[in-house]
Amino acid sequence: MNMVRNKWGFSSRKTFFLILVLGIAIGLAGCVTGQHARRQADLSKEKVSAPGRYSGYSFPKYRDVQTTSFYLTMRDGVKIAVDLHLPKGLPDSEKIPTILYQTRYIRSLEYKWPFSLKRAPTEVAKSIRFFVSYGYAWVSIDARGSAASFGSRPYELPADEVKDGGEIVNWIIRQPWSDGKVGSFGTSYTGSTSEFLLVNNHPAVKAVAPRFSFFDVYNDIGFPGGIHQTWFTETWAAGNHAIDTNTITAKYGPKVRMMVKGIKPVDDDKDGSLLAAAIRDHANNNDVHKEALGVTFRDDVSPSGVGTADMMSSSSFVDKLESSGAAIYFYSGWYDGAYQRAAIEKYLTLENSKKLIIGPWDHGGRHGISPWGTSHKPEFNHNLEMLRFFDYHLKGIRNGIMEEKPIYYFTMGEEKWKSADTWPLPNQQLRTLYFSSDAGLSETKPSDDAGHDTYIVDYSAGTGDIAHWNSLTGPRGDVVWGYPNRTEDDGKLLRYTGAPLGEDMEVTGHPIVKLFVTSTADDGNFFVYLEDVDPAGHVTYVTEGELRALHRKVSDEKPPYWIPDPYHTFKKKDAEPLVPGEVAELTFDLLPTSYLFKKGHSMRVAIAGADKDHFALLKTDPPPTLEFQRNAAHASAIDLPIIPR
Repeated sequence: MNMVRNKWGFSSRKTFFLILVLGIAIGLAGCVTGQHARRQADLSKEKVSAPGRYSGYSFPKYRDVQTTSFYLTMRDGVKIAVDLHLPKGLPDSEKIPTILYQTRYIRSLEYKWPFSLKRAPTEVAKSIRFFVSYGYAWVSIDARGSAASFGSRPYELPADEVKDGGEIVNWIIRQPWSDGKVGSFGTSYTGSTSEFLLVNNHPAVKAVAPRFSFFDVYNDIGFPGGIHQTWFTETWAAGNHAIDTNTITAKYGPKVRMMVKGIKPVDDDKDGSLLAAAIRDHANNNDVHKEALGVTFRDDVSPSGVGTADMMSSSSFVDKLESSGAAIYFYSGWYDGAYQRAAIEKYLTLENSKKLIIGPWDHGGRHGISPWGTSHKPEFNHNLEMLRFFDYHLKGIRNGIMEEKPIYYFTMGEEKWKSADTWPLPNQQLRTLYFSSDAGLSETKPSDDAGHDTYIVDYSAGTGDIAHWNSLTGPRGDVVWGYPNRTEDDGKLLRYTGAPLGEDMEVTGHPIVKLFVTSTADDGNFFVYLEDVDPAGHVTYVTEGELRALHRKVSDEKPPYWIPDPYHTFKKKDAEPLVPGEVAELTFDLLPTSYLFKKGHSMRVAIAGADKDHFALLKTDPPPTLEFQRNAAHASAIDLPIIPR
């Protein structure tokens, strides 16, 4: 066969192989720098005028991960399952910092063949590979009483679990590869464990990032506004039970059964007998849903007698969090349950070196869910943001992250990242919109004496099964959390709609609603939604707030942590039932947001007495009749934090 030769004298075959070899060499040589450039480009695209443009960027150094698993015995004899991930080929002389990941949701799964031949596809597994490549050790543990760890759980985030974190840090810093510095981060419960790690005040723990996590378990997740979020506690309890009994393959359907055997035993547990013994230890674990069913007030002791909801709240340990001296990165999304408010409250309460970011994200930041976004991709590299934070605090790389503005937030509708030095924003202007006749909203306070609107509570009202609350239990296939057109749902609600806006209007901060209402019942649930109505009548959810009438008393006590006004204690001593037929005032905050209402759109306040999809129903037969007052003496209204443009 004759070979065609090019102008350099090589045959086409030789040319092909030369190009192939050169391409591989260039690819290998540029692997690290290309990865760096792509990530910098991602950040500059993701966060306009925000973090991501900085010097001193570290480069990945290691290609592979070496993993071992074993048990560590705690002070009381309980064995904790540990996975240790180290850079493969780490020189004996090199000391590296550690990321501690304490989870209640299984540190490792055992996969069936052939899925066991591939790398684990989970987000945590990707984070492990990412951080180890940059020269970090990663230690994952099953929290005591869960998965492969021994022990039991009298309640979630128990004191013994917190102490375990301190003991594990002691073990870490004694290892030959450790440089004596530890950081921790996670999402949801695992984010809370990173925050509770600070309660130990261990000097080796330099920085944590409690992402997408609560501060006050009562008001942030279990009982927002004092209303039992039954959907969540029941769903969470069922998921915990599946983990505690190693029956996850039965619970999570055929796809999981096809891929997964179950919880992964530690390396030396060849026959699975230790795992089986650990599972038997979990038989006495608590059921969070059953516990919650016996709670109405913040200071109610749960039916099992172990204590109150505050035992599980990091807000009960503010002094310990501050005295730890660790840097903290507070991290949430606008549609992250009520955790965006929790992140702000933590930021404004604690005096540690700190940062705050709130993006257009659901729980965990898996999706970009701004209703005006062009893609559901998160358009944000969370691992890289964590790398910047830990590089600064654990490796001493002066990359500028702590010299940037401390607060970054995303304005939906405008689709723009912004920065701030303080929160609430110093230039906010509170604008009051009053409920008015003809179901309107007006800047003019009503002057008539008897204006009111009647609404009979509709127990079929709800917010669907892909609402921001639903995202709290993690991904559900390809479902993107959010809200479709709420026009039909609003038909069951009492609505007040403003005139079309003459200009764009930005709402950034904490809206506050004041309702003056009479009821035929002595209690009730009140849900208030802020919505955006476009010229064609399409209704977009913006944010919401809720309050059980029993908890309506506004306290003049000093709150235990920063909260947006007004302060409801949710304690038994402050219970204030409604008096049927008498006007009562209910003033409460809506979840914070940053949203741009476009010119020509209208603002809407919609009110319900139920959200059947998420919250316990306070049913009476017949349903209560409510009269919302909109008159000179009792002017129901909403205060909106407007940012001048």
